[in-house]
Amino acid sequence: MDELLRDERLAAAPRPLALAAARAALDRAREEIRAGHDPGDLAERALAELAATRAPGLRRVLNATGVLVHTNLGRAPLPVAAVEAALAAASGYSNLEYDLAAGARGSRQDHLAPLLRRLTGAEAALVVNNNAAAVLLALAALAEGREVLVSRGELIEIGDGFRIPDVLARSGARLREVGTTNRTRAADYEKAVGPETALILRVHQSNFRVVGFSELPRVEELAAVARRHGLPLVDDLGSGALLDIEGEPTVAASLAAGADLVCFSGDKLLGGPQAGIVCGRADLVERLRRHPLQRALRADKLTLGALEGTLRLYLDPEHAAREIPVLRMLAEPAEAVRARAERLAAATGGEVEETVARVGGGALPLAELPSFACAVEEELAEPLRAGEPPVVAVVRDGRCLLDCRTLTDAEAGEVAVAVARART
Repeated sequence: MDELLRDERLAAAPRPLALAAARAALDRAREEIRAGHDPGDLAERALAELAATRAPGLRRVLNATGVLVHTNLGRAPLPVAAVEAALAAASGYSNLEYDLAAGARGSRQDHLAPLLRRLTGAEAALVVNNNAAAVLLALAALAEGREVLVSRGELIEIGDGFRIPDVLARSGARLREVGTTNRTRAADYEKAVGPETALILRVHQSNFRVVGFSELPRVEELAAVARRHGLPLVDDLGSGALLDIEGEPTVAASLAAGADLVCFSGDKLLGGPQAGIVCGRADLVERLRRHPLQRALRADKLTLGALEGTLRLYLDPEHAAREIPVLRMLAEPAEAVRARAERLAAATGGEVEETVARVGGGALPLAELPSFACAVEEELAEPLRAGEPPVVAVVRDGRCLLDCRTLTDAEAGEVAVAVARART
């Protein structure tokens, strides 16, 4: 230990870090000696441990998987406007909860609500930290201790094992299932309404589809049932789209069809940061805002800044389609993706392979986006992940595929450099 700590390269580091790195290097060396292996240069091991300690855990990666909204890779990449807005909110003080006109305390919800009202046609809006939180808050505020009607075909599981029945139970509400897995009609809700019914919950099948002999009531039909019984209709859209995307309902359309509250994500098809957004009737949104759980679920200033930066792009839909990465990747012509793959193949000595990209993130599960990849040797997948920046690709049929739908032109150039480095 003393010998290692006398190494000038380790001695230059803060002593607690150097000491921890030396201990880790010695522990690993002892294990290798017991296994009959040469432990190698202990100082180099200690320096590697020190570098690993100092390296950030959350790192930028290059997504060459062809999955646009990749949950494991951070979902939607943010538009430049969102990054700039988050930086402005983070780099100094802000009026997060301060009313500059009145010179008094304000609400963090006031910054995005006018923008969301304009974009969706809602009376009011509220932002929390993700869509599961938005649904949880809505159920807790409007249905605690009472029944919530949900179709059996909509009792979905979202990411990491979280299920709608579990979220509902944690809210304090009671689940009342209606219909069957494949067929539910408005009449099933009508029959199920009772004195303990608090609301009707519609859950959009955003991450799966039931095909064949199936039926679900339209939002208009459910809204009519809810109105007849004086109940709110809460529509959980999951992904949440503000612009028309084939196969995905928009928030504005759901509200126009009669939904009283609509819950949706900020970091999927909307293309912003992780957030949960609730839009709808002002009196219901106010009940959510005043619920004690709202404070535990609220979004921070970085999220609000990035979300505002994203939402402002939607004031000009054509501009949003160009500037929001997820929307741009969705709409990019296959010919442009092929050209990028050809340039990458020429730079790496790889081959162009036709493939299919996916939306991902629990959105548009049946959508197949025509795409093209640069195929290189399968054994490059691991060193590509270990590089800087890491490149995450797809291994299939004995080859490593670098899908170019989820790479920009500049990123494709970085991947070419990474491939050359991985081969050395």
